[in-house]
Amino acid sequence: MKNNYTGLKLALTGKGGVGKSTLAAALAYILKNNGQRVLALDADPDANLASALGVPAAEAPNVVPISRRLELIAERTGVEINEYGKVFKLNPNVSDVAEKFGFRWNGIDILALGAVKSGGGGCACPENTFIRALVADLILYKDEALVMDMEAGIEHLGRATAQGVDVMIIVLEPGKRSVDCANSVLKLAGDIGIKRFLLVGNKITNPADAEYLKSAFPDMSFAAMIPYSESLRRADRDGVSAFDAADSVVKAEFYKAFNALKAL
Repeated sequence: MKNNYTGLKLALTGKGGVGKSTLAAALAYILKNNGQRVLALDADPDANLASALGVPAAEAPNVVPISRRLELIAERTGVEINEYGKVFKLNPNVSDVAEKFGFRWNGIDILALGAVKSGGGGCACPENTFIRALVADLILYKDEALVMDMEAGIEHLGRATAQGVDVMIIVLEPGKRSVDCANSVLKLAGDIGIKRFLLVGNKITNPADAEYLKSAFPDMSFAAMIPYSESLRRADRDGVSAFDAADSVVKAEFYKAFNALKAL
């Protein structure tokens, strides 16, 4: 693991609704409180990370997803959006995007990717090419710590980009679909070269929930078991920072997950 977490690159994934954004926000604040410059990258189309970081509704419009910045994408790729069949740049300049288009809140820079709604999502269209280039730049070439809240998979990671991810954190809730998703992520991420994984349980209501998750992954240990929390539920409802709203028991589990990074 990198000394003092400088340049640490974390990717969080798991089934939708398991609490990836909550943990991503908590880790971002812990890194910031440890003196790191942090970029929180929301790569989930549901875009919940800004809210989990405590960005109020009045400020939320300032977090404009990159996929909506059509003029920027057209300028950097050399082709207007929806002009399919035309040649465009496969290596657009993205080095200044985070600095120019990110939103700073409570000492953390926030950048949202958004969803590409063009015909042929996942294809080599200008929007996807631009976003993939941006993710690669943030992971491979930037010095600040990166906390990347991903969708339920590894859509934004290619083989070359994956080499820059220090740890993939898979968040699970006690349920079969969550376990199945985690197994799929472990296989796919392993196939492209990610070597370090952390498992974190969330929404744990009793010891049986924790045992269910542990028994599903007998060869791996869980870094933390975050209990179901009314304080986190209220934070989500009220748009308050998940880290600030967490009670002492939940916050202790956040720190367990963070401290587990040291052993990797």
